[in-house]
Amino acid sequence: MKKELTYNTRGTCSRRIKVAVEDGIITECAFEGGCSGNTQGVASLVIGMKVDEAIAKMKGIKCGFKSTSCPDQLALALEKTKE
Repeated sequence: MKKELTYNTRGTCSRRIKVAVEDGIITECAFEGGCSGNTQGVASLVIGMKVDEAIAKMKGIKCGFKSTSCPDQLALALEKTKE
């Protein structure tokens, strides 16, 4: 079953993340706003990855002095897809 989510980020330059998951695998990922090269790279790397693996790798990553980052926000969005 495919689950799609649009997640409004907090504390990052990106504003929104659109992600789709099917059978525990990330099938689509796109960031709105943020550092274009970095967010495109992260999105490209997670496609085809298991949700739990992506969460484990990205959760808790910080961006400079901020308490979060775009990868951390993606991990939080992916957790929502499991609810």
